[in-house]
Amino acid sequence: MTTSQHHANAELAIEVHGLRKTYGSHDAVRGIDLQVASGEVFALLGPNGAGKTTTVEILEGHRTRSSGQVSVLGHDPGLNDRAHKQRVGIVLQSTSVDQYLSVEETINQFRGYYPQPLPLEDLLDLVGLRDQRRERVKKLSGGQQRRLDVAIGLAGNPELLFLDEPTTGFDPAARRGAWEMVRGLKSLGKTVLLTTHYMEEAEYLADRVAILVQGQIVAEGAPGDLALRDRTTTVRFRLPDDAPSLPNELPATPDGSGAYLLAADNPTRTLHSLTAWAVENGIELEELTVTHPTLEDLFIELVGETGGSEE
Repeated sequence: MTTSQHHANAELAIEVHGLRKTYGSHDAVRGIDLQVASGEVFALLGPNGAGKTTTVEILEGHRTRSSGQVSVLGHDPGLNDRAHKQRVGIVLQSTSVDQYLSVEETINQFRGYYPQPLPLEDLLDLVGLRDQRRERVKKLSGGQQRRLDVAIGLAGNPELLFLDEPTTGFDPAARRGAWEMVRGLKSLGKTVLLTTHYMEEAEYLADRVAILVQGQIVAEGAPGDLALRDRTTTVRFRLPDDAPSLPNELPATPDGSGAYLLAADNPTRTLHSLTAWAVENGIELEELTVTHPTLEDLFIELVGETGGSEE
């Protein structure tokens, strides 16, 4: 499904055409096109220096573009319109708030900046901080601090939320908790533009992703569709030393460790043929695994092809 087909009947929260940002002779963003539908979670992925931050800051209205067309909730963010900004929430990687205020005092402080904020109780429930409402900010754990950041970003009841690296530094349990919080935002009909370095995070949360490398979008689509793009499932197994040769219809290759790899366009059929041959020859297939392509596999492949680099 193409981007235009995906959005044929969807209202767009973000629409970008030919976006460019140049610093002297350096092109940070090189003519990208992007569409995000209202109510979806969209993840922007890429190695450091790919242009993610520049792109997001242009969409937020914090950085001017060199050329191209940008529409966010039907407005040009470059015009710095106050009424438009009230419809957008931003959660940065780190937020500086008064460490000696309580959670509810902090949230109420930011609620006071907006004409129609979300009720305090709703915000506390949404981000899971009801039990910590009277706790001082400085006593919160890292995960709780991040939840407070999201509450601040949601204080004005925005239609669109920019969420930058929401779980950097989290342990696995805290990361899962944050993921469920983001899913809760989607259930409220919020549009979320997410940046992350964690491919499993994008796979779990995003309806669609775009991979940005060297200022250009090199892949875009649903995470599962992208992971399977032009790629096959791999069946890995080990044979006993006295096993007969594999039949021609099972063209496995050694992996260098004594095991064999079998590329499978149709894993069910391949597994059936392999196990039927093993049973027929009285062979036990050791360490039999089936590995599906992942978004991370594609990401590493694309970054390597284009010369991108991670920190």
